Amino acid sequence: MTTLVLPLSAAAGEEVNPLLPHTAEIIFGFVFLVLLAIAFAKVVVPKFEKAYADRTAAIEGGMNEAKQAQAEAKAALEKYNAQLAEARQEAAKIREDAREQGAQIIAEMREQANAEAERIVTHARSQIDAERAQAVASLRGEVGTMATTLAGRIVGESLEDEARQRRTVERFLADLEASESARQAVGTDG
Repeated sequence: MTTLVLPLSAAAGEEVNPLLPHTAEIIFGFVFLVLLAIAFAKVVVPKFEKAYADRTAAIEGGMNEAKQAQAEAKAALEKYNAQLAEARQEAAKIREDAREQGAQIIAEMREQANAEAERIVTHARSQIDAERAQAVASLRGEVGTMATTLAGRIVGESLEDEARQRRTVERFLADLEASESARQAVGTDG
């Protein structure tokens, strides 16, 4: 069977080189290669170009979206930081206002307490003065009676005369008050 298909050149008596293909095979291979290249250029390359363009567009779109998202995130961060700074300033202002209000309330409460204490002290003083006046009046009467009785015993005569009794009592009390005032003056000087 090997002898059935003999190349034409071998029949002519030339020696066939097994490394070189036949001319028809070269032409057929060349035509097939050109047709394959044309088909590849018409069908496959546009698909590759389209896939490449789609891929490039998707990547660029993704990059643009990423840049846009990054810009939006940056803007949101700046807005958040601005709001945070504003909130901190507002909180500081609220704290300062609260401190001022607290100080004002404390001052008002102190004023009220001082006024109440002053009112209580004034009331107590007036009550003490009233009680002192009442005690002095009561003592004057008792001291007057005792003084006249004592004076009557010492003098040996009755001091029943009311005018005389009153003068004696007033003189005694005046001397008593003068001695008490002198004692207080000496006590505050020393």
